[in-house]
Amino acid sequence: MSQEREPLYIQIQNHFKQLISSRQLVEDDRIPTEKELIEQFQVSRITVANALADLANEGWIYRIPGRGSYVKGIPESYIENAGNRTYEGQQATTPKIGLIFPSIEDFFAIQMVRGIRKALKDSKYSLIIMFTYNSKELEKDAIRELRSKVDGLLIFPVDAEVYNEEIIALKMQNYPFVLLDRHLPGVETNVVLSDPLQGSILAVEHLWNEGHRNIAICSDTPMPTVTVEERIQGYNEALKRQGALINPALILTDFSIQDEPFQEDYPLYRFIKNKMATAYVALNCKLGVHIWSLARAAGLRVPEDVSVITFDNPSPMFEEFSIFTFINQKEEQMGYEAAKVLLRLLENENSGHTPKYSKIILQPELVALRTTGPAPF
Repeated sequence: MSQEREPLYIQIQNHFKQLISSRQLVEDDRIPTEKELIEQFQVSRITVANALADLANEGWIYRIPGRGSYVKGIPESYIENAGNRTYEGQQATTPKIGLIFPSIEDFFAIQMVRGIRKALKDSKYSLIIMFTYNSKELEKDAIRELRSKVDGLLIFPVDAEVYNEEIIALKMQNYPFVLLDRHLPGVETNVVLSDPLQGSILAVEHLWNEGHRNIAICSDTPMPTVTVEERIQGYNEALKRQGALINPALILTDFSIQDEPFQEDYPLYRFIKNKMATAYVALNCKLGVHIWSLARAAGLRVPEDVSVITFDNPSPMFEEFSIFTFINQKEEQMGYEAAKVLLRLLENENSGHTPKYSKIILQPELVALRTTGPAPF
C-alpha cells in the first residue's frame, strides 16, 4: 500500500515508532512540538494531536502538560509481538484485512479507524487502507484491487443513489466482508451501523423540549441517498409524535457548502439570517460548523437566537468546536464491532462453517452542550 493511502496520523505514528524502535530516539528524548510536526508533515492540528495521543496510549511516549512530549521507550507488548507486527502500509508477511474508507478528515473517521485497530491489535491480521473519497468508481477499483490481496474487507460504502455492484458481487461469491455505518436496503449483508432514524428523533425531541417549533434539518448531499433519506425519515417521525405538521420548506438539501467566502445572496445564509427556523439539525459535523458560522456572520447568537445540533462531534481537540450539541453515533465502538464480526467470519471460514449474517445496530446518544438552548420568544 502506498503511503498516500495510509491515514496521515498513522504515518506520523509509524515515523516515531520506527525512530524509537531503531534507537534513533531514546528514552527521555524530546519529541518535536505540535507546531513543528504540523509544519513537518503538512497536516492539521487534529491529526498531530491524535497521533501523539495514540503514541502515548500505546506507551511509546509520555507527555508533560506545558512542556511537551518525550520518548518513553519501546512498549513491552510491542517487543513480545515483534515477530508478528508490521506497520500499516509496510509489506507484510502476516494475513491482511482491507479497509475501504471515504477519507480520514474528521474525528468521526479517526475514531472509527481507532476502533478497528483496537480490535485487530492482538490478532494475526495487519491492516491495509484504501480511500474512495466518496467516489463509487474509486470504491469499485479499491474492491477489485484488494479482494485478491487480503483475507477479508471492511467497507464504509460511498453515499450513492444506487448500489455498488462490486459489493453485490462480494456477497454472491461469499467473500468475507462487513459494511460500516451504511447498509444496503433489501440486501442482507454483515453490517454494523448506528440507528439513523433514532439519531434524528433524539435531535428533534431535544429541540422540541426546549420550545422549538420551526426545526430545520439540513444536508449538503442533494442526492436522495439512503443515509439522508433515513435521517429525514427519523425527523418526520419525531415531528409526527409531537402532533406537528411536516413543513417541506424546513427540509434543506438543495445547496452545497461554499469553501470560498459566502455572498449575501447565498440561499442558506439568507434562510438563516431571515430566521426561517429557530433550530437546525445538521446531518454531518462539517455542515453543523458551517451553519454555526453563517449564523454568527448574520449577527445571530448561538444558542440565544438559533440552536444547532450536528450528527457527530465536530472535534474535541479544538475548544471552539467542543461546544456543539451532537449526536454521538459511537463510531469507535462501530469500528471495533465490525472488525470483530469480520474476524469471526474468517475463523468460521477456516472451519468450514458459514454463519448467519450479523446486523448490529448501535443506539446513538444525544450529548447536549452549548449550541442548543430554549427557543427565542
